[in-house]
Amino acid sequence: MSSAPFLKRAALSSKRLSFISPAKINLFFRVLRKREDGFHEIASLYQAIDLCDILHFTPSEEDLFTCSDPSLAMDARNLICKALELFRKKTGRSHSIAIHLEKKIPMQAGLGGGSSNAATTLFALNALFSTNLTQKDLIGLGSILGSDVPFFFSLGTAYCTGRGEKLQEAPFPESLLKSSSIWIAKPKIGLSTRRVYAACKPELLPQRDPKESFALFYNDLEVAAFSLLPELEALKAALLESGFETVVLCGSGTAFFCRGPRHPPQIEGVEFFQTKPFFKENAAWYTL
Repeated sequence: MSSAPFLKRAALSSKRLSFISPAKINLFFRVLRKREDGFHEIASLYQAIDLCDILHFTPSEEDLFTCSDPSLAMDARNLICKALELFRKKTGRSHSIAIHLEKKIPMQAGLGGGSSNAATTLFALNALFSTNLTQKDLIGLGSILGSDVPFFFSLGTAYCTGRGEKLQEAPFPESLLKSSSIWIAKPKIGLSTRRVYAACKPELLPQRDPKESFALFYNDLEVAAFSLLPELEALKAALLESGFETVVLCGSGTAFFCRGPRHPPQIEGVEFFQTKPFFKENAAWYTL
């Protein structure tokens, strides 16, 4: 493939482009079974929220990856870098780029920050270098990078199955917003997704009636997460006692999605983020 057209586009696209990278919550999360490939079959209603990282992309003479949080590795382990390499492999482009991540989504929280960064990177590179990958192409690349990545190409609410990578657009449950504020409660402690799934035993989980499977506000991964960190179960109890009407673990944790008071309680070692549901237009990206 000739590089001349790319070089011309790169020269024209020399300005920095910035994209927001939203977090997600799970309005319900059901674990169905462990699959032969080692993953778990799940069914979940995902919702994007306006707690966001920001990613900046600038065509450059060499690759440069930086982050506002020095504790986050910006190397081959990071999903941003993996997304860049996958994009290059898919498109055949060998451009260099500088990427800076403003990190605002808590890590090891179950909020999908890394997956969102990967999806945002794929979308941004496609826009920056006019490679004309379709929505289907981007979702396919996202599913290679991680189970949650495809969700962020939805309109903001999606029913996700398989290991999470199969998405179906879903209506937003309007009852979520009625007379309630939405908060994320994040304790300092963290958990890796791999540890939580390793401790998850689907055969011991509640067997729900199919009609109840789509009820909101439960997470089957709580059982495994609480077995690994009993203090999470104690925190959930404290949040409920403080006046929240709903407290549900976000993904594999350790953050909780809470509905309730306009002003959260003060709990030592817990940071609160007020948020709201977030949506986008088809084939566009999220904007604040």
